[in-house]
Amino acid sequence: MDVRKKVLLIGIGVVVLSAAVATQYARITVGYTFDVVHPSEGLIRFVALDNATDGHRLLRVVDNNTGTMRLVFGDIPQGMNKTYTAAFAIVNEESFTINITNISITGTGQQYMRIWLHSSATTDAAADSEKLLIWDGTTAKGYWLLSAGDNDDTTMGSTTTSWDSDDSIKYADSTPAAHNGSTDFVWVQISIDTSGATRNTYTGSIEFTFKAEE
Repeated sequence: MDVRKKVLLIGIGVVVLSAAVATQYARITVGYTFDVVHPSEGLIRFVALDNATDGHRLLRVVDNNTGTMRLVFGDIPQGMNKTYTAAFAIVNEESFTINITNISITGTGQQYMRIWLHSSATTDAAADSEKLLIWDGTTAKGYWLLSAGDNDDTTMGSTTTSWDSDDSIKYADSTPAAHNGSTDFVWVQISIDTSGATRNTYTGSIEFTFKAEE
């Protein structure tokens, strides 16, 4: 066999070997686990406070099997401005800062609603020292920082959050002040002005958007 044939055979051998390596596969299995918990026990949770006209919490769980939360405002007379200064609180239990960056409302009647994030549960947000009109009836605006939480769903700032068995949700036992960027919770005020509304039933959903901050 001459030298040229040896070179050719070696070249073919390399090509076949490369093809064999390229068609090898590996398989790796990665396990996972997660727990589905009640909305009152999540790492971002909503805590009730104000009562509706029916004597129950304004924010309540209407289906305990699915954890479906709902704001039930009840009857609001035409021409009235109804304000709940502490419709509920948003609490961060994550170990890092959470930014409330956006709010969107789908459904009917959103043009009659104003939603504030603010400091004092017992003060109208318009007169509060710290507040953000995050929904003005047509668009969302601004943001609010929730400081890192403590992963404890029994507390909110300096107060405890107890279980309301009638409405299947936790509520705040008192009304500590919230501060943008330095507390892990904020009070949500909702006002409904029916002066321009027709007599009807309005339904929809409110969605908050959160962003983790480093």
